[in-house]
Amino acid sequence: MVIEAYKSSLKGKTIQLNWDENDISQELYEKLDANPKRLQFNITASREFHLPKDVEKKKGFADKLPRVDLRMSSITSKLEFNYFFEAKRLKENDPKLKRSYIDDGMDRFTSKKYPSGCMLGYLLQGNVNQTVISINKLLVKDKRNTETLDSKKNDLHKYYFESKHIEIGVLKHLIFDFTDMSN
Repeated sequence: MVIEAYKSSLKGKTIQLNWDENDISQELYEKLDANPKRLQFNITASREFHLPKDVEKKKGFADKLPRVDLRMSSITSKLEFNYFFEAKRLKENDPKLKRSYIDDGMDRFTSKKYPSGCMLGYLLQGNVNQTVISINKLLVKDKRNTETLDSKKNDLHKYYFESKHIEIGVLKHLIFDFTDMSN
């Protein structure tokens, strides 16, 4: 459904290339929430979801809880399934954004700060494959050769990648290419 939200935003040309990460996540959330399949499959979506953590409960504790960008949940019978998305803006020629994708994105899953989920890359400038090559070069430079993003075939989305991590196994990556929004 998050891929459908992305495609809907492309079709509507709603996302602006100068938007912040949270602006784009909000737009995708609104598309997710408006999708009729959400009701059919009993899925709820939420944005800026705070993850529970054992902390001393004193004034201001809630603001210190980890928060993930998007969450999709489904309740079937007596079980609840949660899936989390951490989003980061990307530009081919911006090494700081690529570093943030690794340090403030991927590492939140590998450190288990965030439970199971997927990385979302919002490409706002450049080429997806060149951007991924640059992310991989940073991972290799960090001596994390086994954690590089590998392109995988996916019938739902062209830019789907996986990375392998000792701590969590496979981490999925969806790169959403917004570079043609002005056309």
